[in-house]
Amino acid sequence: MSNRTFIDRYVLPAALKVAGQKHVLSVRDGIILNMPFMLIGSFFLIFAYLPIPAWGHLMADLFGDTWRNKLLYPVRATYDIMALISSFGIAYRLAEKYRTLDPLTSGAMALVAFVMTIPQQTLFAPVEGAPTQLVTGVLPISLIGSQGLFVAIVIALLSTEIYRFVHNRNLVIKMPEGVPPAVAKSFLALVPGFCVLAVVLVIRLAVEASPFGDINNLIATVIGLPMHHVGGTLPGMIFSVLLIGILWTLGLHGDAIVLVFIQPVWLSNMSENLEAFQHNQPIPHIFTQQFYDLWIAPGGTGALLGLVIFMLIRSRSRQMKQLGKIAAPAALFNISEPLVFGIPLVMNPYLFLPFILTPVVLVIVSWAAMSTGLVAPPAGIALPFTTPIFVSGYLATGGHISGTVLQVVNLTLSLVIYYPFFRVWDRLKFREEEESKQQAQVATGEAITP
Repeated sequence: MSNRTFIDRYVLPAALKVAGQKHVLSVRDGIILNMPFMLIGSFFLIFAYLPIPAWGHLMADLFGDTWRNKLLYPVRATYDIMALISSFGIAYRLAEKYRTLDPLTSGAMALVAFVMTIPQQTLFAPVEGAPTQLVTGVLPISLIGSQGLFVAIVIALLSTEIYRFVHNRNLVIKMPEGVPPAVAKSFLALVPGFCVLAVVLVIRLAVEASPFGDINNLIATVIGLPMHHVGGTLPGMIFSVLLIGILWTLGLHGDAIVLVFIQPVWLSNMSENLEAFQHNQPIPHIFTQQFYDLWIAPGGTGALLGLVIFMLIRSRSRQMKQLGKIAAPAALFNISEPLVFGIPLVMNPYLFLPFILTPVVLVIVSWAAMSTGLVAPPAGIALPFTTPIFVSGYLATGGHISGTVLQVVNLTLSLVIYYPFFRVWDRLKFREEEESKQQAQVATGEAITP
């Protein structure tokens, strides 16, 4: 049985059932609200970390040593408020699907509820090296960005369901006729809004009374604590990339949660590798930060460069082809967010399987190639994660062409794995575009073209 037949017979029916569920659709459509801002931010991110030393020296000469921080302003204004935008967008889209709720009110209600889950305090060091101080009355930027995305999704869905529950039982304050519609809607939202915030308050107080302190810390601890113990082993590496992919498909920033626990092990391995390389000794470790960045994640998390290539050269869907053109520059520099949130891959039953499994396959293949001596392991040379594929493999191994050859193999494997799933997704998008085109022709009285 061909891959296409297997997917059409078994995967596609289940995917259609899941994808048609209103909550899944709302999460997908709400997160897409981030896409234009992510694309804008990704271009600034590329230029901020362009892996060309002469570029960094030129910018420092022209704009001073803090040039990168200034160039990252648009990145922080787009990437770092992802959860805020998503909480509004998801609730808005879900309210639209219920038809009886006001989408704008639902979105604003979810946004307020999400902000209420965030502890309004953070640690701050006045100058580098100074002791940190606890500052209150602020929203930690990390928790309104990608790290807070999962909480934003849950709160948006929960708040809208509470809003619908109260509204459908007519537990609202109705104003008499003649009152401006905007004022009447604001009073309609009073009782549902009170109920939403009361429920979220109980949840927050319950978590604060636990050892975790806040909801995001609860999630990070429960998921990330085991990662500290798996270290730099093959099973640990497989588990790490598997968990990263699963978390991303659920709306959590998998890298931010998992890598914070395993990066110390990788960085220690990297330091030992560099020392051995400098003394012409055998490289002791395979699993380092460069191993993950440069061989397991070509195109960013999920090894999405292969998917981008198909979108550019094989898409029948105009939407997919255009998205591929937009996401390609970022993917070339291993930035995956424009594609992750542009398709989107979050809550996407069509593409979650290759997104999760491709890195696992690449880990096994790369480990086998390096452990048997066919490919030189990473030499501990610190390269920016934005270093393009093929060049990075050569540099990270200390000038061994085998590092580039392995990247070619890994890219080929990602193409093979993604292709059947890409075809299904592309056919679906193409069919949607054709149906939309025919409906538009019928509406305008034009003849329908085959």
